[in-house]
Amino acid sequence: MSVPAQATTIPDLPTAALTRAQQQVNAMILGKSEQVQLAFVALLAGGHVLIEDLPGLGKTTLAQALSATLGLQFQRVQFTSDLMPADVLGVSIYDAPSQQFRFHPGPVFTQVLLADEINRAPPRTQSALLEAMAEHQVTLDGTTHVLAQPFFVIATQNPVDLSGTFPLPDSQLDRFLLRFSLGYPDTGSERALLTGHDRREQIAALQPQLDQEQVLHLRAAVEQVHASEALVDYVLALLAHSRRHPGIETGLSPRAGLALLRAARARALLSGRSHVLPDDVQALFVPVAGHRLVPAADAGSGPALAQAVLDSVAVD
Repeated sequence: MSVPAQATTIPDLPTAALTRAQQQVNAMILGKSEQVQLAFVALLAGGHVLIEDLPGLGKTTLAQALSATLGLQFQRVQFTSDLMPADVLGVSIYDAPSQQFRFHPGPVFTQVLLADEINRAPPRTQSALLEAMAEHQVTLDGTTHVLAQPFFVIATQNPVDLSGTFPLPDSQLDRFLLRFSLGYPDTGSERALLTGHDRREQIAALQPQLDQEQVLHLRAAVEQVHASEALVDYVLALLAHSRRHPGIETGLSPRAGLALLRAARARALLSGRSHVLPDDVQALFVPVAGHRLVPAADAGSGPALAQAVLDSVAVD
């Protein structure tokens, strides 16, 4: 596959601030630089992330550190079995003096939303986020309310085999650009956590390294990152193989291909390049595709099948 001989950059980008932002979040989430990069990829690509892991491994800390570093409005919603859609979206309440209904916005009206333990809420409440995540707006009582930009959802979920969880429907999963896990820290990182200062105090002391305008500028710049015809052919080959793999009941959709290409452009930008490499696609294929594949009976997990697809398609 032919690529430019030397990497070029897109001008007028806050690259130094972006580097500082990643370093600051990495200082809060020790030993998880790959996952931190994935979170920044989703942010710059205009997508959302789903972090699946056991409680206590830093999912909420990552969301809080990221929002503080970006200098954006932040809201957290704890999803529970009795949470109602109005608790997330807001509600219209009758105001007697004006004899009108007034809309009281819910926590979704923010810039960074932490949907904590999203799979503890029933499907009806989970679906309350569909329009917000896909179209960046909320429609209630016939009125459409536009969300602030950027709008970035970081959802966490517990493993589905834990008690009190509801599986996310396919339509909800498809709204997440990336799904990944943090996992246990290595010994050195865990020692630093045990002997260091309280993480909540450290997050409260974080200074923003980017602002709203810079984030929106970086998102716009992602669209300028070049993907060659050969690179697009590689993405198409991955999509096609997922649809004929014997262990996959439902392969990747065209929207999944668009998501993969958009994420690859964002990763290239984070790496200081104005063009996408096969490495970008390969690094992101499992986080993008794993939760979108529907395995056949006893065929394994979505991420394992995504890795099998990736291993089966050669780069020309």
